[in-house]
Amino acid sequence: MGNDMNKVEAGKNYVITVGRQFGSGGRKVAKKVADMLGIEFYDKGLIAIAAKESGLSENLFEGIDEKPTNSLLYSLVMGLQSDRNSFYRYGDVLNSDAIFRIQSQVIQDLVKDNSCVLVGRCSDYVLRNQDNVVNIFIHANEEFKLERVMRIYKQKEKEALETMKKTDKKRSNYYNFYTNQEWGNVTNYHISVDSSALGIDDTAKIICDFVKLRFGIK
Repeated sequence: MGNDMNKVEAGKNYVITVGRQFGSGGRKVAKKVADMLGIEFYDKGLIAIAAKESGLSENLFEGIDEKPTNSLLYSLVMGLQSDRNSFYRYGDVLNSDAIFRIQSQVIQDLVKDNSCVLVGRCSDYVLRNQDNVVNIFIHANEEFKLERVMRIYKQKEKEALETMKKTDKKRSNYYNFYTNQEWGNVTNYHISVDSSALGIDDTAKIICDFVKLRFGIK
């Protein structure tokens, strides 16, 4: 009976959230998983959707994407309101808290009608009260990450190491601030996978197998 409790009802959508260390290939793995399962994939494109939904410029979202509230982006937003909720009243200041609320609403709306893979943006936390979600974290050893960053971003070793450190710190600060949990802590995810042990393709296959077993997908 225990195995049946996690099965998704026929026709019901499901969601995979992916957290990832920089250089681990997490985004690439997530895209492969979406393609293999034939479902939607959302990463930074979520920003464009959030911008369209809120009526704001996409540049505002790009400016504070995955940054906590202490890096405020002030804007003269006059009388802006959402169709669903009044995120702002007349004369309110636009900051990263407001952006986070808008993105969270967009995430919740997306998963109502679509099975999808969501990368980053605290999507595991935003959807924490839903039972049709699998939360994944992808990590890798330093050698694997360093080689990928140097190759993909055309950086020397010292610069690549600094980029890895800064990016993961930004992601960690953002996640920890908005969720009051620890980014990368295995207890926050259903599985944590080392992409350097399996490679990008096999990591994606392992995740797909887990999702299928979790939800009884044929």
